[in-house]
Amino acid sequence: MIATVIRKELLMFFISPLAWILLAVIQFVLTWFLLVRLDAFLEIQPQMLQIANPPGVTELIVSPVFALAAIILLMMTPILSMRLIAEERRNHTLDFLIAAPVSITAIVLGKFFALMIFFTITIFLIALLSLSLLLGGILDMGLIASNLLGLLLLAACFSALGLFFSSLTTQPAIAAIASLGALLGFWMIDLAVSETEGWLHYFSLLKYFRYFNQGLIDSLGISYFMLFTIAFLTLTVRRIEGERLHG
Repeated sequence: MIATVIRKELLMFFISPLAWILLAVIQFVLTWFLLVRLDAFLEIQPQMLQIANPPGVTELIVSPVFALAAIILLMMTPILSMRLIAEERRNHTLDFLIAAPVSITAIVLGKFFALMIFFTITIFLIALLSLSLLLGGILDMGLIASNLLGLLLLAACFSALGLFFSSLTTQPAIAAIASLGALLGFWMIDLAVSETEGWLHYFSLLKYFRYFNQGLIDSLGISYFMLFTIAFLTLTVRRIEGERLHG
């Protein structure tokens, strides 16, 4: 049943021009940013040759591209996740899903994995963009792998949170605004709180992604991302199960 839900949601994604437009915009913005960073790198390269251990192409170009991609995914997730459950409820098709002989967990996971497949395609295209630099230089493949893993885990957190807010309302626009507000709140935590002040920084999604962005595959970060994702998926399941119990 999970596979059926995944196929349905992917079909809904790709028959709409929105998904294709978002993919094109992301690639355009990241390609432009990469070319700007590459131009700056070529300008300062003579000075960097005088440094004993200068940073390479991956640190100065690829890592900033992935950092920008994380912010773009933060902005994009509410647009993609808003309709997953809210639109089903508005169109009264959620009642049929709830009444069907299938677990709520399967429904929620199907929608979650469909969104993750879309994000995986997006991240794969970002990886291809980064690997294009192999045509003119040497890349740190370990750092790229760390960034890919971090971005995938971060996308899973964004997706789970967006799915939860979509389960709270019948209006996709309200779900989008609420999830965007929540994600911006996590971003503001990262911007406003330093690691030496208080405990709020432990809840910053982008703080943990920054470790991956620097090439450090942190077990604490992986645990936080996984717990965050599981927690919001569980809340979504409980929310929809409550509707089933109360008719």
